[in-house]
Amino acid sequence: MTPTDSLSRNPETGRVQVMSRAELAGCVRWTQSFSGERKDLRYYELLEDTLRHGYEYRYFAVVEPGGAISAIQPFFLIEQDLIVGAGPGISVVVRKVRRLWPRFLKLRTLMVGCVTGEAQLDARCEETARSLSRLLSEHIARHAARQGASLIVLKEFPARYRDPLEAFVARGFKRIPSMPMTRLNIDYASFDDYMTKALNSATRKKLRKKFQAAAAAPPIELSIVSDLKPYIDEVYPLYLQVYRRSRLHFEKLTRDYFSELGRAAGDKAKFFLWRQGGSIVAFCACLTHGDSFYAEYVGFDYRVALDQHLYHYVVRDMITWAIGNKFKWFRSSGLNYDPKLHLRHQLDPVDLYVKHVSPIGNAIIHRLLPWIEPVRQDKTLPKFANYSDLWAEPRKPPPMAGETASDEQVAPTFASG
Repeated sequence: MTPTDSLSRNPETGRVQVMSRAELAGCVRWTQSFSGERKDLRYYELLEDTLRHGYEYRYFAVVEPGGAISAIQPFFLIEQDLIVGAGPGISVVVRKVRRLWPRFLKLRTLMVGCVTGEAQLDARCEETARSLSRLLSEHIARHAARQGASLIVLKEFPARYRDPLEAFVARGFKRIPSMPMTRLNIDYASFDDYMTKALNSATRKKLRKKFQAAAAAPPIELSIVSDLKPYIDEVYPLYLQVYRRSRLHFEKLTRDYFSELGRAAGDKAKFFLWRQGGSIVAFCACLTHGDSFYAEYVGFDYRVALDQHLYHYVVRDMITWAIGNKFKWFRSSGLNYDPKLHLRHQLDPVDLYVKHVSPIGNAIIHRLLPWIEPVRQDKTLPKFANYSDLWAEPRKPPPMAGETASDEQVAPTFASG
């Protein structure tokens, strides 16, 4: 019986254990974890190797009685500033309080998921995902306390996990939307075909003017490479320019991250480089998976990017390449929503699940969350047609075979450990 079979056929016998990456070395399950996702174990290893400052990496392992590990769920520990996405009003108040109480609303936090972008459950079917969620939700507070964390966050889980992650809501977690990703249907014959069929005449006219501005400048040349390391001295400063211009600052990627991404992601990684006059003026680190093309991180030389409308120029080039290579979806990370709205992107919701380990603290956090949710501060998001999807309730699945509705709500599938 493989570890995956053990988890899905006899889930009641597992126990949760916190392990380090070194302790997982050689574990068969670790080599299989997230193998069906674009961010597999190599990506998590990349993060641990290249994003070290401020992060402590650990892993929840579901251990069977015989010692085999049947599921692995990454998490990390950080010092979290709860007002990082809050509006200016509450930020001003909190900064005044911090003159007397420097750690006010700064908490050591256990975050389940991925440091960069959306998270996944180490489960290959919905039944297994529900079982894993019930087990983790039952014991995660105890493990958080052992790690010295007072706040627990499930970070940026896609909306498809809302059903299984209801187990966390039942145990006092609050689900709130994180800054959503976006997706754009690019199932067209060409970029011009997409513009003609998907965009209105006013948007098409504005885009053509932007493209003309770039065409009037010195020629821009595109190259696509699978390894960014030879170009890191040129592209990393461009990433930093974008990072520093952003109103919201989350994880700050390192030179090593970009240098090693090509090696870690293998044939999934594509790096687009745009040169003008021999210098790189824009780049995008991209990943591919299935029928989707993901524009992950961009960098621009703002000495030319704004005047020449390079954002739209590079998006056109990437969509053109993706269409030519038979991809059906163009997906993008959060923020910078205004141009995506006009290009007819849809929101791709990702959720946070938040709980304080103490009942009193949890009650306070739940009342505070509406004031510090970054989604509520963005004025463009409500203009998207599917904005309500950020708040949609999960569908209620029927009980699994042999369960009653009440069993589904309260009975953990795994034993404690």
